[in-house]
Amino acid sequence: MTEIRKVPASDGAEWLLGGFSLLRRAPLGLGLLGLLWGGLSALASMSGHLVPSLFMWLLGPVLFAGMIHATREVDAGRPAQPMHLLEGMKRGKALSLLAMLLPQIIALLLLAVLLIAMIGSEQLQQIAEVMEQVQASGNPELAKSLPTERLSSWLMVALVVGLLAGFFTFVAVPEILFRSRGAFAAMALSFRACLRNVLAMVVMVVLLMISFFALSLLMSLVAALLGWAIGAMAAQFIAQLVMFAVVLPVTGGMVYHAWRRMLGDEAVAVPVTTGIEA
Repeated sequence: MTEIRKVPASDGAEWLLGGFSLLRRAPLGLGLLGLLWGGLSALASMSGHLVPSLFMWLLGPVLFAGMIHATREVDAGRPAQPMHLLEGMKRGKALSLLAMLLPQIIALLLLAVLLIAMIGSEQLQQIAEVMEQVQASGNPELAKSLPTERLSSWLMVALVVGLLAGFFTFVAVPEILFRSRGAFAAMALSFRACLRNVLAMVVMVVLLMISFFALSLLMSLVAALLGWAIGAMAAQFIAQLVMFAVVLPVTGGMVYHAWRRMLGDEAVAVPVTTGIEA
């Protein structure tokens, strides 16, 4: 039976720093994986069809497993390769990884039911009409008629439900990939590990939101500057790809470090290096 380690709250920051550290060690290799995944997702969204977007959503857990595998390779001193993104398929873990979507689906269904129960179908129809009027007229004063208290309550519930759903999958992917654990056993173990280290999880989530918000502001500024030279749409597309090249490897490295600290064979310190490798 795998031991769940109790870690200090500060570990949440160490996990995130570990993700950035791994990207700094192999910016070209890990960044390319992020670009490939992000580029495919962007093209699927731009197609305007449901099937490509649905396919990329289904492929998400497999690609994320590949990203975690690539960060582990970098941590071991080996280069990240584009084919690492399909490591989950190569190991025959695709179906187990697809099960990682179940908590998301259940959470969405639960939130849809709670939205109707807490706000009401008539109020939801009114909200939709008001939002259409705001978009058409550009008058934000119309939004004052919205049931903000009930919406705020639902958003708070949605935050808690989303966080709990994330507990089931946070370190389940590396358990499936590296230890061949079954999907549901891995999700149960991940949930228990996150509950035991909930303070570290909270620290990580807060710092992750701050970091990615700051990065999105920076990319918006870059896109605005590039827009003068290559056009707004092209600049936004490039900025989005850069975001993917950073966010996806950092998230993969963060989950890898969290798994090693809470469930792995041994604790891994955040690597300190001055060299850069592809």
